[in-house]
Amino acid sequence: MTPVSEKTPGQKIFSVFFRQGYPADLKLLAAWLAAGIFAIYIPLLIPWLDITAIRVALVLPVILFIPGYSLISALFPKEGDIDLMTRIALSIGASVAVVSLIGLGLNFTPWGIRLDPIVISLTLFAMVLILVAHYTRAVLPPQERFRMPFSALAGSIRDEIFPKGAGRIEQVLSVALILGIVITLMITIFVITVPRQGEQFTEFFILGENRTAADYPDKIRPGQDYPMYVGLRNHEYRDMRYTIETWMIRTEFNNVTNTSRMVTVDPYDRLFITLAHNETRIIPYNLSVNKTGYNRAEFLLFNDAVPGFEVAGSDRINASYRDLHLIVRSDEG
Repeated sequence: MTPVSEKTPGQKIFSVFFRQGYPADLKLLAAWLAAGIFAIYIPLLIPWLDITAIRVALVLPVILFIPGYSLISALFPKEGDIDLMTRIALSIGASVAVVSLIGLGLNFTPWGIRLDPIVISLTLFAMVLILVAHYTRAVLPPQERFRMPFSALAGSIRDEIFPKGAGRIEQVLSVALILGIVITLMITIFVITVPRQGEQFTEFFILGENRTAADYPDKIRPGQDYPMYVGLRNHEYRDMRYTIETWMIRTEFNNVTNTSRMVTVDPYDRLFITLAHNETRIIPYNLSVNKTGYNRAEFLLFNDAVPGFEVAGSDRINASYRDLHLIVRSDEG
C-alpha cells in the first residue's frame, strides 16, 4: 500500500477521510460536542425537564476545552511536539481565547452575541479543526502520531505534574498550578450556573408596516386601517403582564405662552400581553380613527397596576411605565 505521504493531494484527502479511522480522542471530542449541543437545546424541546446539572457538565467542556483542544491537536499532531500537561493547559487557554474572539466577532455582525450564533460558530470551528487535526495526524507515519493515553491517563498526568526526582520547589509550583486551574473552573461554573441579575427594563417599540423603524402612518383618514406593529421585550427577570393603551389626542400650541395643551384625549384601544423573561412579542396592529381633528397617537405601556380612567391626559402619560407617540394628521382630505 502506498504511504499517505507519497500520494497525490486528491488521493491523500480521500485516503485520510474515507479509509483511515479517526483517533479515539477526536471521536470523543465530536461525540461530546454533539451531546453538549443537545443539552443546550433540550429545555426548548422539553420545557418541564430539569437537567441543569447535566447541562452544565456537558456544556462547560464545549466552551472551556473542546475548541482549544481541537486547535492544539491541529497545530501539534506529533507525539513529541508537546507534553501532555502542556497540551491540556494550552487547550484550556486557547478555548478561552477562541470563545472570546468568536464573541467579539459576532458582536459586529447582524446576528449579535446570541445563543444560536454562538452555538453555530463554536460547532463549526470545532468540527473544522477536528477534521484538520485528523488530517495532520494521518499524513504522519503511524509511530509519530499523537495518541491520547486514555488507559494510563491518570498516571501520565501524575508523572507530568510530579516527575520523579523533582525538587520541593517544583512540586509546590505544580500544586499551585493545579489549585489555580481548579479555582478557575469553579469560578467559571459559578458564573455560568448563578448568573448575575442585570438591569431590569422592558423594551417598548412601534414599527411601520414593513416591520422597520420607518413608514409610519402620518396622515390618517376616518374609516381606513393603517397597518403597523407594536413590540415588547421583557428584561424584568420575571413573568410580566403588560397593558398597552392607545389614545388619540389633539393638541394646540399657544404661541404666546410657548406651550401646548391637550384639547381632545380619546381612548382608542387596550391590549393585555403576558411575557416571560427574555421573551419578545411583535404584534400586528391597525391604527384607525372615526373622526377628524387628531394630530397625535399616544401608546402607553403599564407593567403592573393600571390607573383608573379618572387619571387622564398628561397625568396618565406620566403614570405609564413607557410611552411612545406618533405625530399624525387626521382629516377628510
